[in-house]
Amino acid sequence: MDVITVEPGAGEPTRLERPRPEPGSGEALVRTLRVGVDGTDREVIAGHHGEPPEGADRLVLGHEAVGVVEKPGGTDFAVGDVVVPTVRRPPNGSNAYFERGEPDMAPEGEYVERGIAGADGFMAEYVTSPAEDLVPIPEDLAHLGFLVEPVSITEKALEYALASREPFEWDLESALVLGNGSLGLLTLAILTDVLEVERAYCLGRRDRPDPTIDFVEDLGATYVDSRETPVPEIPDVHEPVDLVYEATGYARHAFETIEALAPNGVGALVGVPGDWEFEIDGGRLHREFVLHNKALVGTVNSNRDHFEAAVDTLGDLPDWVFEDLVTGVYGLEEYEKAFDERDDVIKTAVEFDSL
Repeated sequence: MDVITVEPGAGEPTRLERPRPEPGSGEALVRTLRVGVDGTDREVIAGHHGEPPEGADRLVLGHEAVGVVEKPGGTDFAVGDVVVPTVRRPPNGSNAYFERGEPDMAPEGEYVERGIAGADGFMAEYVTSPAEDLVPIPEDLAHLGFLVEPVSITEKALEYALASREPFEWDLESALVLGNGSLGLLTLAILTDVLEVERAYCLGRRDRPDPTIDFVEDLGATYVDSRETPVPEIPDVHEPVDLVYEATGYARHAFETIEALAPNGVGALVGVPGDWEFEIDGGRLHREFVLHNKALVGTVNSNRDHFEAAVDTLGDLPDWVFEDLVTGVYGLEEYEKAFDERDDVIKTAVEFDSL
């Protein structure tokens, strides 16, 4: 079967042949339909993140996948069921985090991540997975199933951020998304069309004309150019916001988020920065936390509950969101195009098969 692999740091993915896997006990064999490409994949390809399975020199890419059950094995699935696999797996047998259904809360060393760190991913014609790591989705969402994983990241981030405001009366009326990549734009769509946030903003660094700016404005949100209005100035130019969703991985934004929040506001940090030392006014930021009841929540990965919530959310979003967001789905013969980085690219996927 065909697989798309990378030697981390080599700079480009490679299509190879590997034997078709055989499912073990309690596993299903899944025929892959589509696999999304995101910034994490590009970081793995560049060698900034991730690692192959132990003893291997190459990693099969892909953690945003959708497929069809080919052989149910001993699972409760039926042939033809459309499923989305979760990402984390226990490294050497189960542990307490996985037994509780909270793999997303496991610390480093207590998990591997398929297609990212220590375990092969889903960019293969066939994959196997335990039943508990497969989330069923409706057949009419099969073409969008590769978006379930990124939406699940936002489901978790919003759940944790909003839970921190539950002890008191609080209304989410304004929100700011930092980053106009595909995850930021998906989150903006959820905020405006599902949560019905009245006033939404999205920060980026692009010049017009640009499809991401058009997308932001088609949602009824306001595009903020960070070169003209840095994050700390947003409260003065626009307004302080109730929620900030940080999806850039730009380390300064974690601290600037505090300044952009309205009193009682909350920020969710999703981006993962590299090492970077810089000066901040720690005393002033500390006062902002304490005197204005602000909060920051850091979050990574997601669990099965978030995947299931993401399926419902995808069904709630209008069709035009996906038509504008997904700018390319490429077959195996032209898979390299899915990894292109151009100004007109928002979200891409590699298609292995169709229903």
